[in-house]
Amino acid sequence: MAPIITFIGWHDSGKTTLASRVVSCLTGLGYRVAVIKSTSDEGIPFDTPGTDTHKHRQAGAVGVMLVAPDQMVLQTANPRLSLRTLAHRFFADVDLVVGEGFKTARKVPKIEVLRNLEQSLREEVQGIVAVATDLDNVPGDNVFALDAVSEIAHFIEKRYLRDKGRREMATLLVNGDRVPIKSFVQEALSGSVQGFVSSLKLSDEVREIELRIKIGD
Repeated sequence: MAPIITFIGWHDSGKTTLASRVVSCLTGLGYRVAVIKSTSDEGIPFDTPGTDTHKHRQAGAVGVMLVAPDQMVLQTANPRLSLRTLAHRFFADVDLVVGEGFKTARKVPKIEVLRNLEQSLREEVQGIVAVATDLDNVPGDNVFALDAVSEIAHFIEKRYLRDKGRREMATLLVNGDRVPIKSFVQEALSGSVQGFVSSLKLSDEVREIELRIKIGD
């Protein structure tokens, strides 16, 4: 499961610019990064020059998802899934998922982009681990300048990407939410499913298996 971190802040605070620059820095370090952008606007274009999603693609993101009230690109109705569920379901093979928005996302660390102390989200939003700002004397730990892109990228790398290369053998999602399972249970579950699949004598080499079980109607 890839770790998740999201950039939050008021409209026009610079979230997209900072997030895309951090994505570019991390991809330059050899990481595969995906971006999920949340917006309250409707009817907006996707991945065309000048749009936020296009900026993330230009920054090197291997995948970009737009979550809006009227759509979720891949051009579907928004199924109202949480950020964690979207990341686990659609970007399981990356090293990091970077969100933009999703300030109410539970159990997701957040970097606040702050332009006005009176609009600080720290007191009302859980999980803020760092602040990027052009203001002086902002209190707290892990306060970065807005242009400190490399420092922010290395902060993310040190805190959330230390275990790159150590992947879970099996990931369990129940009703879209990830359920932690111990390593020996992962091994048992993985071995059982692999054994079943190998008995099917498929012609292609099996590198990854996805199993979805629907209970009831």
